[in-house]
Amino acid sequence: MIRTHTAVHSDPTDLLAEVLAKNAGGFVELRYHKKKTRAVVVEKGRVDTAQVTEHSGVGVRVLEDGTWGFASTDRVEALYIERAIRNARAAAKASARARSERCAPLPRVELARGRFESSGVDELLARPIEGTIDLVMRIESETRARSATIQSASCAYSEVYEEKGIVTSDGAKAWTRLIRPEFRVSAVASKSGEIQRGYESSGATGGWECLFRAASAEQLSERAAQRAVDLLSAPYCDGGRAKVILSPALVGLLTHEAIGHTVEADFVAAGSVAAGKLGQRVGSELVTLCDSGASEYADGAGGTLRVDDEGVLAGRTTIIENGILRSYLHDRESAARDGVAPTGNARAFEFDNEPLIRMRNTYIAPGDSDLEEMIASIEDGYVLEGAANGQADSNGEFMFGTREAYRIQNGKKGALLRGVNISGSAFDVLRSVDRVGREFQWDLGSGHCGKGQPAKVDAGGPWISCEVVLGGRS
Repeated sequence: MIRTHTAVHSDPTDLLAEVLAKNAGGFVELRYHKKKTRAVVVEKGRVDTAQVTEHSGVGVRVLEDGTWGFASTDRVEALYIERAIRNARAAAKASARARSERCAPLPRVELARGRFESSGVDELLARPIEGTIDLVMRIESETRARSATIQSASCAYSEVYEEKGIVTSDGAKAWTRLIRPEFRVSAVASKSGEIQRGYESSGATGGWECLFRAASAEQLSERAAQRAVDLLSAPYCDGGRAKVILSPALVGLLTHEAIGHTVEADFVAAGSVAAGKLGQRVGSELVTLCDSGASEYADGAGGTLRVDDEGVLAGRTTIIENGILRSYLHDRESAARDGVAPTGNARAFEFDNEPLIRMRNTYIAPGDSDLEEMIASIEDGYVLEGAANGQADSNGEFMFGTREAYRIQNGKKGALLRGVNISGSAFDVLRSVDRVGREFQWDLGSGHCGKGQPAKVDAGGPWISCEVVLGGRS
């Protein structure tokens, strides 16, 4: 949940602008970034981690002779920022001598000016760490006590608070504040040598209520413990191609990992499966897939931001519209190369990292089907819930784990089965979509996406009916 805010807080953009005015010449980008994290982890009734860290400084990029140069400093003072500008210029000139390709002039675009912040910042920063430790310890204890078959449990809370000031020589001057909390609980159950794990998590951009908007800490504990216990006696699925209904969590995982990365413009330039397919059909006409800096359809998505790390406003990009590939995700350099507008997808993990093309909140838009109608329409298939680990490549080929499955026979949902692996080509899966649900949920807001640097993202969508390959016992 992001809104423009008028409260007064320490704003470094005036200092950056003064330094920039004294060091004019070519394109210069100054990015102040302060990051503060608090984390608590409890396992087996004891506090395993309780820490607070802070990291701040200024990253500097210049575009000199068609080549980028980067430098950084952890001293937020004019003298050191000016030194970093000189170092970045020297790096660009040295690199230019060894490069045959040059970056095209950056496209003109509306750049952010003003102050932006998320809700919940002051609330969470004022929340005593002692109260959070007490909650995490209590939830871990309650999780272990929910069944005699539960052998161990863990519970964790973390939050990332960020301040950024971005000033560029072509007009950006933006200051942002946001906070991203997350909560995780897991349980391990054991019986007759069999071990199963249940896991639940929530992550958001916003305050305490936003974090627990879909389920309370107690409900997350109950779900994790119950899943671990129930899976001990659940039978396996059969393998093979099957008609399935994917939960919002699995839709989000598919959308982010197997599709979203293939349309990031740097991966497109390297030859991803999406290269050269703009204007072509890549999915069912029921599929509209977007990436947005806003939290669409529901508040609190974990990748929410108003301004990217190049000072570009982070709006919505429609990647696939009614099954047709319409856009890639761009930073300013890739947009210049392709002759399009940047999409606000440049993001850096900390001040001493250069911005990369990264997703924000990626989703399939909701449709008009009810889940009950979707189940009733399937003679033989499965309902698959809960995103587990997995992998995808630049060809859109994927293999993901699911946490639980339910057999559908004659339009009726049956008993719990053990989760299975699903695999296939992401765009083939999108082409097979024949129903899209009304209910929408963000469900990947905890944890980080990795791509050279970590990034907080989110992904989700509605329930969808499609075809995938199941990895089962037969």
